[in-house]
Amino acid sequence: MITNRSMPASTIIPVLAYPDVETASRWLCHVFGFEQRLIIGNHRHQLDFGEGALIVAGSKKGEPIPEQAGAPLAVMVRVMDVDAHHKRAVRHGAVILSPPVSFPYGERQYSCRDFAGHHWTFSQSIADVAPEDWGGVAIGNRAISE
Repeated sequence: MITNRSMPASTIIPVLAYPDVETASRWLCHVFGFEQRLIIGNHRHQLDFGEGALIVAGSKKGEPIPEQAGAPLAVMVRVMDVDAHHKRAVRHGAVILSPPVSFPYGERQYSCRDFAGHHWTFSQSIADVAPEDWGGVAIGNRAISE
């Protein structure tokens, strides 16, 4: 798997929705000991804890969170081949919310809903992109060195 400085190294990454991302991020760091890794605008923070990671997500200017569509929790999973994974999910009945798309932060992703309504985003690193190259703000050395 390609290493991408704009993406946590964890294979499975929970995505939790909060109405105020900055407040939630500060609280999780202060109370639970998470460490900020990356800030993406005012709608997404990546937090590290040991070898794991968490994404705190909110909406841009009051819009719904696209990959979660109102769900309070989603899961992001890093895969080797997102297009092959997408084809498999379609073949087996996953409800596709967004098809595979390549993003400037070096990830190719698609989102779907499982049979019970849980939201999933599958992501493949396609390039190693420094967060500053697309507007992210790296915090500390973890996002830079990974």
